[in-house]
Amino acid sequence: MVDDARQSDDIELRAFMGLADLFRQRGWPVPLPVRVHPGTTGPELLRQLDIAPEMVEVVFVNGKAVSPDLAVVSGGDRVALAPPGVPGPYRVLLGFRKM
Repeated sequence: MVDDARQSDDIELRAFMGLADLFRQRGWPVPLPVRVHPGTTGPELLRQLDIAPEMVEVVFVNGKAVSPDLAVVSGGDRVALAPPGVPGPYRVLLGFRKM
């Protein structure tokens, strides 16, 4: 059973393409529970994870695509990271073609 206090402070983190490879190399489960404080910014999250900012083009927060610099997450959010180079049709389908 998961402790409710822990669960409320964690985000559920996933990654696409090459970032998914990075998760596998680091032995991280999918989804990766990550403890955050309310209002954690995209850059703060990437620093916490030791992921270089240039490796992430888009952060999805609860299904909405945002620039990593504009992303804000809090416990309970579902978050995914997408690297540069996602093919064109997927960019449209995922909602970040103009980012």
